[in-house]
Amino acid sequence: MRPTIVKLVAACVAVLLVAGGVLVYRTVAQQRAAADLARAADELATTLASGQPDRAVLPDAPDLAPLLGGTGTAGHRVEVASTRVDGATGTAQLRHLWTLREGDPPVSYETEATFTERAGQWVATWQPGLLAPGLGQGERLRVVRSQPPRADILDGTGAPLVTRRPVARVGIDRGAVSKDVAVASAGALARALSLTEQPYVDAVAGAGDVAFVEAITVRDPSPELTAARRITLPGLLLVPDELPLAPTASFARPILGSVGAATKELVEKSEGRISAGDRTGLGGLQAALDPVLAGRPGQALQVIPAAGGAARVLASVDPVPGRPVRVSIEAATQTAAEGVLAAVKPAAAIVAIRPSDGHVLAAASGPGGQGMSTATLGEYPPGSTMKVVTALALLRSGLTPEATVTCPATLDVSGRTFKNYDGYPAGKLGSISLRTAFAQSCNTALMGQRDRLADGALAEAAAALGMTAEPALGVPAVLGSVPQPAGDTEKAAGLIGQGRVTASPVGMATVAASVAAGHRVSPIVVLDPAGPTGSAAPSGSAAPATPLTAPEASALRSLMRAVVTEGNAGFLQAVPGAEVLAKSGTAEYGDATPPRTHAWMIAIQGDLAVAAFVADGAGGASDAGPLVADFLRRLPTQR
Repeated sequence: MRPTIVKLVAACVAVLLVAGGVLVYRTVAQQRAAADLARAADELATTLASGQPDRAVLPDAPDLAPLLGGTGTAGHRVEVASTRVDGATGTAQLRHLWTLREGDPPVSYETEATFTERAGQWVATWQPGLLAPGLGQGERLRVVRSQPPRADILDGTGAPLVTRRPVARVGIDRGAVSKDVAVASAGALARALSLTEQPYVDAVAGAGDVAFVEAITVRDPSPELTAARRITLPGLLLVPDELPLAPTASFARPILGSVGAATKELVEKSEGRISAGDRTGLGGLQAALDPVLAGRPGQALQVIPAAGGAARVLASVDPVPGRPVRVSIEAATQTAAEGVLAAVKPAAAIVAIRPSDGHVLAAASGPGGQGMSTATLGEYPPGSTMKVVTALALLRSGLTPEATVTCPATLDVSGRTFKNYDGYPAGKLGSISLRTAFAQSCNTALMGQRDRLADGALAEAAAALGMTAEPALGVPAVLGSVPQPAGDTEKAAGLIGQGRVTASPVGMATVAASVAAGHRVSPIVVLDPAGPTGSAAPSGSAAPATPLTAPEASALRSLMRAVVTEGNAGFLQAVPGAEVLAKSGTAEYGDATPPRTHAWMIAIQGDLAVAAFVADGAGGASDAGPLVADFLRRLPTQR
């Protein structure tokens, strides 16, 4: 090769080597810059999601809390979608993911960040648009909830029991008058409506200049609304609205509950499901099935303009409507029961069950219970209504309704003297049939047969009649308890529904329903097969060890009919419709002398079983019995 060519080749190789070195250097530098930018973008994503600006990567950012404070508990996550280096500047595409409603997939949008190098480190340039597209100076983000219309509570036919009904919200409009006038009107309004004055006055005084401060919500029409319309005060305003309401204010309220503003306690317990300002279930079914009836609120991520005006929506999830819940309560039957109890001063209850399917058609609690569901949660000694259970145990021991038993005036059991009720007919003492002892409610006759019953026999009979089953009504309830007696005296007392034996009105109505049906009845109120989480509703207790048989039920029905034809419930013969079967009960309680007494009566008429209870009554036949008769007469059709 000639020297000239050799020199030329060598020169070219040298140039290539230098160029290659520069290229390698530039490639490494670019990779390092890209990696540094990716790290800085990740740091920026973290700081934007947290709302706490990292000054190392976002040195010029303001406090982000005011910009994000309205987003509440919504989950905010930011990911880096891509980065790009362009000399001394860089850009990053950021994907913002907002979980607006727990369990839903996140909604998303993208923003772009611009980076520059400062002292060998990438830093982002602050702009509100880093948080949301188009976010300007002075604007902020918030999440707004929108509750769907609450679903109805329906009766078994699908007709609404609780549905949206017209109301009027009565209050003071701060925007219509000065603060001093509004405060004066607030005091006058509270006095006129018999409300506690100072809290309402304070609420009006502390409200904003254009706020409407509600004092009370009343039905439209109602006597309360008529009274409110007669009030003339500066700033008084009546705002029409609708709320989920039962047919009347008292209608099955302890069972159904009500709907109102969420309390602080409910908000805290809901773990984010309920927010301040929501309307939610308060007590009863409305509270127990609130997740079903309320549905799921919609959520909208909004941009709030700096100078007011309409907000713009960045992303949203739609409300999910609630699902109606069917219950067994019949409007006419419940109304009849409540009408009977309206004038009863002590705590009282009437429960009506349809034996053929166990549907609780009425579960009425009187005003004397002060809001407690006496019908489903009251636990009391059942007195002689327990003799239906005792009679079943004795039938199983070999006695028949015509078997002879002894009814003495008194009976000594391990040193304690038991007697019959005051006024027991003297002509029915001595040797009488089990039927007569049952019809006349002879305590001593049944207690005298206690040795025939093995341990657990009474509890087994109670289980066969559904008295001690695990409640599966779909609402909080108790049925009854027959504990193992501690001794002979307690065993004797249990046979007449005293001692430690207890039952609720729905528990004793279940006993009557089981006798009518000829098998154990499981009472039910909530008819939907799924609970609030979609799980199956409880099915109650396992089958009793010794189920009720058709001949046993027939014998019990004959005994209960004898109470009406031969005993102290003769007044029930005049009730129109099918023949009535019954058993009265009077149970002593407390330490007073003479003892105070609970009054009971259970009854059967066709495909209807009833229990009536009065917490303080002279006797079952005298106090509870007339309630049963009145209730049966009020029903729209005779069973």
